[in-house]
Amino acid sequence: MIRGVLNEFYEACGYLAAAFMVGIALAIVAQIVGRMRGVTLDATEAAGLCLAASTFFGLAHTFRRGGHVRINLIVDRLPEGWRHGVEILNCLLGTVVVTFLAWHVGALALQSREFNDVSPGLLAMPLWIPQAGVALGVTALAIAFIDELLWLVTGGKPRYEAPDEIELDRPVA
Repeated sequence: MIRGVLNEFYEACGYLAAAFMVGIALAIVAQIVGRMRGVTLDATEAAGLCLAASTFFGLAHTFRRGGHVRINLIVDRLPEGWRHGVEILNCLLGTVVVTFLAWHVGALALQSREFNDVSPGLLAMPLWIPQAGVALGVTALAIAFIDELLWLVTGGKPRYEAPDEIELDRPVA
């Protein structure tokens, strides 16, 4: 049951990342149309906020799908017993770093909300809004790392090496 919930969570993160990418496109198109009509519209800041949210929401989805760049130069040459231990160590280190980052970015968003910080541009948006998107995205990545770490510790093979839906033996058309 929890596996299904987590898989849906990772999918939702992917859809949120895509939605924020559409937000980038809409902000840029609005700025172009505004310029064509002689109206000054500063959409750069809105596009930047969408970029931050899109980037960080996409991390968990991409990690779970095996889309992150991985350099296996050393790991692939290790004996099977060592390889699994190194995979656990790598995932543990990633979990610690990403969880630390999620904690502090979340604290930053709460602090920005408490002090009513606003962005310095023309839009003057409360800074906690984009920071909350980043915090939620990094927290989703931390959940994905913890999920993978538990999977590896219980004897599973790394799921982040290759996407589940792709048959590696089938030629690419």
